[in-house]
Amino acid sequence: MRALVRSLLFTALAAAGGAALAAVPADTLPHGKLPRWAIPEHYTLAFKVDPRQSDFSGTTTIRVKLVQAADHLWLHGHDLKVSKVAITDAAGRTRAGTYVAAAPAEGVARIDFGTTLKPQEITLTLDYEAPLNQQLQGLYKVSHKGQPYAMTQMEPISARYAFPGFDEPGFKTPFDISLTIPADQVGAANTAQVKETPAGAGWKTLTFAPTPPLPTYLVAFGVGPWDIQSGPTIAPNAHRREPVPLRGIAAQGEAHRMQHVLGETPAIIQTLEDYYAFGYPFGKLDLVAAPDFSAGAMENPGFVTFRDWLLLLDPDSPAQYVRGSFNVTAHELAHQWTGDTVTLAWWDDIWLNEAFATWMQQKVTQKLHPEYRADLDRVRGAEGAMNGDSLVSTRKIRQPITGNGDIETAFDGITYQKGAAVLGMFEGYVGEATFQQGMRAYIQQHKFGNATADDLIDAIAAAAGKGADFKHAFSSFLDQPGVPYVRTRLTQQDGQTVLELKQSRYLPVGSKGDTHHVWGVPVCVRYGVAAGSKVSCELLDKAEGRMVLAGADAHTWVMPNANASGYYRFAMPKEELAALGQRIGQLADAEQLAYADAVDAAFRHGDLDAGDVLAALAPLTAAQTREVAVAPLGTVEWIHRHLAQTAAQRARVAGWVKEHYLPRLTALGYARKPGEADGDALLRATLAETLALDYELPEVRAALLRQGDAVLAGKDGRPDFAAADPDLLGVVLGVTVQERGKPAVDALIAALPQTSDPAMRNAILAGLSYARDPALAARVRDLALDKQVKVGEMAALLRNGRDTPAERDALWQWSVNNYDRILARTGSFAGGRLPALMGGGGCSQAEAERLQAFFATRAKDAPGAERGLAQTTEATQLCAALKASQDPAAILR
Repeated sequence: MRALVRSLLFTALAAAGGAALAAVPADTLPHGKLPRWAIPEHYTLAFKVDPRQSDFSGTTTIRVKLVQAADHLWLHGHDLKVSKVAITDAAGRTRAGTYVAAAPAEGVARIDFGTTLKPQEITLTLDYEAPLNQQLQGLYKVSHKGQPYAMTQMEPISARYAFPGFDEPGFKTPFDISLTIPADQVGAANTAQVKETPAGAGWKTLTFAPTPPLPTYLVAFGVGPWDIQSGPTIAPNAHRREPVPLRGIAAQGEAHRMQHVLGETPAIIQTLEDYYAFGYPFGKLDLVAAPDFSAGAMENPGFVTFRDWLLLLDPDSPAQYVRGSFNVTAHELAHQWTGDTVTLAWWDDIWLNEAFATWMQQKVTQKLHPEYRADLDRVRGAEGAMNGDSLVSTRKIRQPITGNGDIETAFDGITYQKGAAVLGMFEGYVGEATFQQGMRAYIQQHKFGNATADDLIDAIAAAAGKGADFKHAFSSFLDQPGVPYVRTRLTQQDGQTVLELKQSRYLPVGSKGDTHHVWGVPVCVRYGVAAGSKVSCELLDKAEGRMVLAGADAHTWVMPNANASGYYRFAMPKEELAALGQRIGQLADAEQLAYADAVDAAFRHGDLDAGDVLAALAPLTAAQTREVAVAPLGTVEWIHRHLAQTAAQRARVAGWVKEHYLPRLTALGYARKPGEADGDALLRATLAETLALDYELPEVRAALLRQGDAVLAGKDGRPDFAAADPDLLGVVLGVTVQERGKPAVDALIAALPQTSDPAMRNAILAGLSYARDPALAARVRDLALDKQVKVGEMAALLRNGRDTPAERDALWQWSVNNYDRILARTGSFAGGRLPALMGGGGCSQAEAERLQAFFATRAKDAPGAERGLAQTTEATQLCAALKASQDPAAILR
């Protein structure tokens, strides 16, 4: 595959007037950072784009500082047909240069000067053409209702597809951008448009204000028949003198649906400004609903892009979309400070962008929408990250970058959720006000520049008056992988109640990793006293430690992770865990989630069996808080799917679920009630999916099928999706596909190209993904490669159909047969996810071995696939090991 692409690229470049393909010794190629003896200082980018065409053209002018004599420099360019290179020296003399595609697969290029230039400022001008990308990278082309659009996604290393440049975060410069586009099209970019001029018959040129210093990955623009909705102007305040114009941009005819998110945005911006004491610095703000998109959203300053379903909301939009819209908007706007104003110096510190945006998003959401329970999202996110962090193949938060694959795979739960949890843990350790003081100093010290992890830790330590021990503790979570496992034991010593502590690395049954790791863990415990409970904290920076529990007696109980504020798992003797379980009602919601995680961790560690788990988790199911009530479901579903072997064992697990959850769903009903809390709508959706699709309870399926039949009955020969509850639509369609078979699949596939609403499309795709009939499931998989399914929608069709070995075998064989087509369609950014897409959900050594064998020679063709392969293989092996270690008979105990 790579050889074919490279051959075609070499042929195309050899035919281009100003390009050449000189042999470049491999040991001179900069496969990581570019050398620092050529530093970009300013870009002028001029693009000519017609989304109706397959290619675009551009002229890139870069002012470069040469800090040493050189006859060439290195930069980036991918799939660019460069026709002309001009080099102007400090004296104004211009000479022709040569563009050398030195490493086409990586997008590394060289400019040969033709002579040696002494240190000075030079100006490079490159004329080029390039294809509008089809894989949602760089400057790419998408369609909505038959209308083409061109838009950008540069992060992490796709700016090189759109223009030649120094495509690294450490190079921040101002950009001057202009777009020459068809006269009937609309263009927008990072900054406000300052001029429009005719550009020949049928064309116009839009010129935009200069940007503040930006890295290449934050350059953004879009061209097409966009619809624009003005939002409320964000008023000046103590941190910002000028108002901020706010707009929503969407595909033609859709922008009116952005009024909800536009109405929420001013409060988010003002909350962020108040926290950082630093005004929004990018002049104007556009929120853009992308018709197709590889990421969830992208924080481009002034031109923030989103998957369209996050912004296009109606009064009856599903509750998960409304919440998701706010959370993702808060996340991307938080980036305007951490990521855009202050940018990571290199990709090993991407957590400085993403962890901070995740952490800050939760603070903003908790303040503006406390009913969304962002405090519990933090805990659940951390616990999800711990599952991945329990793999030997996991990343560090601050993972060294050895190639493009490491960059592509850095956007994961370790960077986002673990990073945010670590920030929250140390915020709790030094205090919120102190941490805020450090964050404000960090922003001020590095505004419009770059920063590293050390810069951040130094700022927090200075604000807190902390020294080397604090810095070492913080760094211990950044520079080594894994989850601390804190074992506690209550003892009586010299008349005092003492909690003994031991830490190691948490590793599940079957892991081949080393448990001997030590972190600087801020351990906070809640324990019982006569008047209720107390919290005590200690920095555990050795393998063992102890805490005196003042006021506690020999009969006290302990919650070893008070407020679930620590990024660690805990273990305790069975009798102490049982005592804690008896006091569930005395624990905060976050602590109840930590308790559920401790039970799951003990099960996967081999310390509890399935019977213990069912007994320990049962009290949580009665919780009024949705997040707590559903916390047991993941562990119990694993027992049902993988451990239960006999009909009696499966019936026992299903009966447990029915006993604890069906009355809750029955009380909620199968449709929204006027004025109900959105948490009820979310709980209804979770329980309906679990009971109908995971456990196939007949009464639940019958209720949902009635809605599904009404959808299929339709109006005017088309399905009537409004006949189902909007929060349940995907589940309703899933049950209907399973029960009605081919007629349902036919109707949904026929409806897909006629449906532009993103929420409806998501529901259709979800419903189809639940097809179980082998022939229908095969048809759905084939649909994933059809052009009527957007690139960003492919995974939704392939996410399910993994419950049984037979289903996984069918998905695997289809994936193997279509691997080249999948890779060609998804592009390099998806490389790290391909092994999980093809082989995820497995639970046998045979499944792990076939995955390893298939990718042994192919992982190198998809950047990031090697890490994805290691993690998916290990997860499969650990699942098999856990299954082998547990006695299924314990289910019936």
